[in-house]
Amino acid sequence: MTAFPRTLAALLALAAAALHAQEQVNLDLPQIGEPADNGLSPREERELGAQIVSQFYAFNYVLEDPEITHYVSTLMQRIISGSETAAVVTIFAVKDDRINAFALPGGYIGINAGTLVAADTESELASVLSHELAHVTQRHIARSVNSSNVATIATWAAVIGAIIAGSADPDVVLAAVSAGQAANYQRQVNYTRSHELEADRLGIRTLAAAGFDPEGVASFFSRLEQQSRLYGNGIPEFLRTHPVNTTRLSEARARIAGLPKRKVSESADFPFIRARARALAADAPGDAVEYFSSQRPRTAASQYGLALSYLRLGDFRRAETALATVLAEQPRQLQTLLLGAKIQIGLNQFPQGLAQYKKTLETYPRSAPAILEYAQALIDAGKPEDARKLLQSRDLAVAGKADAYRLLAQAARESNQMTEAQFQTANFLVERGDAGGALNALDTALRSASLSDAERARLKARRDEIRGQLPKDWKPKREKLSAQVR
Repeated sequence: MTAFPRTLAALLALAAAALHAQEQVNLDLPQIGEPADNGLSPREERELGAQIVSQFYAFNYVLEDPEITHYVSTLMQRIISGSETAAVVTIFAVKDDRINAFALPGGYIGINAGTLVAADTESELASVLSHELAHVTQRHIARSVNSSNVATIATWAAVIGAIIAGSADPDVVLAAVSAGQAANYQRQVNYTRSHELEADRLGIRTLAAAGFDPEGVASFFSRLEQQSRLYGNGIPEFLRTHPVNTTRLSEARARIAGLPKRKVSESADFPFIRARARALAADAPGDAVEYFSSQRPRTAASQYGLALSYLRLGDFRRAETALATVLAEQPRQLQTLLLGAKIQIGLNQFPQGLAQYKKTLETYPRSAPAILEYAQALIDAGKPEDARKLLQSRDLAVAGKADAYRLLAQAARESNQMTEAQFQTANFLVERGDAGGALNALDTALRSASLSDAERARLKARRDEIRGQLPKDWKPKREKLSAQVR
């Protein structure tokens, strides 16, 4: 894991585990009129999920990489196409080399970088995401709140508040988590099994309908289960929150056997994204260099990983040399083109780097990573106005909106347009679930004495829009949660 204290990672893992442990419901699918909303309404779920995700961002636990984010978001959209239930999902990668994935309230799904590395095939990775999607579409968390007196909004908020206020004191967090788990342990375990079986059943069906190989479910879980036997207490985090047993595996295999066989082709990006995840999640870039240097036979993806690891070390010449063979073999591969341009920028070869970004964007005009990385390079090259025009001329997918707002804010600051910078910062914070921070940014801008009438009206309209999306009793996060954990 990189750039994140392991103690705090453990606390967040406890919170995620608490979410899964609270998943209490029978195996029946929700029907019209089922009282899931009696526990958590969709709006309350979204608000709660945004609160949790904002803390992941605040503690630098999210792997904020446009290429990985775009890849997993695109993969999830393909999976959703095979689902029988419409879902609005926000997926983010977690800066952790352990194997885990989890669904949070409100359609937020987190996947560890270690899971991308551990998946041997794209269908295996898709099987994990399809399983988590089932937790979302069946609203397991909302239904568990309805069926348990301890799983209330206040309990969830207390867990979040404990992480914020007591991150240095594990006992505070453990007490908060225990408040949501201690009612009846055996009953919770049974309900968790029911939820996992339901998510398996729907996940397999969705996986096949979306054009993936459902065998990915059995192969991935079998390998993890074998790993847990070999390493004793070193059980992957995914198995702690998604326990696998013989019955569950046999039922999954039986469902898979009843599905038609099909030939599945993987995207060309998958091996490069795996290598990228390994390089970015390594404890130190040198560790990743050592790993990729030892790979035999060398593949284009491993060479790409080696080049990326050298870049992270700041050794741009070695990065350039390592990537040269890959660029020659696969001259149209998106990840290698983007890395090649970034290496040139790192070598202060701005004209060549910018030309490479422009050429890549011409080849992939709808690529969010290409747009975002080109915009960042333009800002770094002292061309913030060009970056702003680029970002405003492109319709970025949801997965790229936060980064686009961040870059628009940076470009405005570089151009000394401070009111615009505050406006775009507010948009950026809203995308990351931090409504309080967004309102503060707008209030700061509104205190400027030099605002024009049009600027003031625009800022006030955005503030009213954000405020209108919040509950009437909403208070700034830290004030509200600290009162609950005192």
